[in-house]
Amino acid sequence: MKQHQVMHTMEHTYPCDVCNRTFKQIRHLKIHQCVHGGEHSYRHNVCNEIISRTSSLKVRQHVHSGERPYQCYTCNKTFKLRKHLTRHQPVHTGERPYCCDVCKKTFIDKSYLKVHLRVHTGERPYHCGVCNKTFRNAGGLKIHQFVHTGERPCRCDVCNKTFNDTANLNVHKRVHTGERPYRCDVCNKTFRRTTNLNEHLRVHTGKRPYHCDVCNATFEQVQHLKGHQSLHTGERPYRHDVCNKPFSKLEQQKVQQCVHTGKCLNSCDVCNKTFKDIGGLKLHHLVHTGERPYRCDVCNKTFNRIYNLKIHQRVHTGKRLNSCDVCNKTFSDIGGLKLHQLVHTGEQPYRCDVCNKTFHRIYNLKIHQRVHTGERPYRCDMCNKTFRTLENLKAHQHVHTGERPFSCDVCNKTFKRIDHMRVHQRVHSGECPYRCGVCRKMFSHKRALKKHILSYCNQHL
Repeated sequence: MKQHQVMHTMEHTYPCDVCNRTFKQIRHLKIHQCVHGGEHSYRHNVCNEIISRTSSLKVRQHVHSGERPYQCYTCNKTFKLRKHLTRHQPVHTGERPYCCDVCKKTFIDKSYLKVHLRVHTGERPYHCGVCNKTFRNAGGLKIHQFVHTGERPCRCDVCNKTFNDTANLNVHKRVHTGERPYRCDVCNKTFRRTTNLNEHLRVHTGKRPYHCDVCNATFEQVQHLKGHQSLHTGERPYRHDVCNKPFSKLEQQKVQQCVHTGKCLNSCDVCNKTFKDIGGLKLHHLVHTGERPYRCDVCNKTFNRIYNLKIHQRVHTGKRLNSCDVCNKTFSDIGGLKLHQLVHTGEQPYRCDVCNKTFHRIYNLKIHQRVHTGERPYRCDMCNKTFRTLENLKAHQHVHTGERPFSCDVCNKTFKRIDHMRVHQRVHSGECPYRCGVCRKMFSHKRALKKHILSYCNQHL
């Protein structure tokens, strides 16, 4: 008998003549047909939107009036619909009674499970009438349609910034309130959005779930994968309005905007230094905070970028993939190899505009330019002495602490700076890399050569 009832239910589905959508009950079909302009539809007097039933008409009135009559007694959050309150309440109880049979993910509401199942089935029943893009749920389609209409109906009360949906508006409001409700269990770092927390967790787990089908490169974020894939396809979908230059990433197009306007939109709150992209600004902030969130599991050395950590880890694994064609010296990263190759070519591609001095690295050029500008951005907290480079500041701080962290492997003599230790080690190795151009005498360090030249200046003249 039960089997017959199941068969009977499966056989009787009611399709819509206009859009072919099917319904299990005929009353649901009749309500749906009002969307296509049925005789029992209602038109709202404010926005002229067609409403299929009186209950939906009341809900639409709440949208315009701002009324939210249903309140949660636990957190006092309010809702426009009773069903939204019902869905919200399991947040406090922790109850998630609906489970996906495929991946065992649980949900607080049956409708959320129904939408989630489309991830496994690939079903995307909602189509955009303009660009034919498909979506798993009606909400995603509705938000997407604002791309074509330009409508941004949700406005921030503080700064008047507008958004195309309330979820993005609520996240934005945390900029003003300072609320960061999502916390990393490993390092206690907090985030405004759960998606940002999930991306951050991959720093600790090393998980890179997005794979390139062409070269098998892996990525932590899907947008990084999409940007990478343009290398294989050659696609450059973003074109600048002024110079018509194409770009593979939206971020690159925004940077190009800075070139034309002369305005860098990203400014450091501490020192007012500006950057063309937000990534450069975030990395710069670590200079002021001293934060080094990436730690080596072997020696506990910390780094401000995960890329630098990965390069460092090759010290322990012995993995050095990049070999010089001239001398076969190997390097842990391609940047180190390219820099080394300048030793053989003698090329110094970076030139100072003031004194025409040339350098192997752009970093060295930037440090050198501070000689002309007088900029000394690094300050000692104890004596207020300033320095051109962070390395010089760190070396100076050993004067106050008395620390001598660099030790000679041969005689165990200790030094405050690594360059001093390296010069000392030439005593044991006998290396004398500096030669006087007149008398051809050899010296172990540059300072001794300069002293020699000054002492025998008449002889050299």
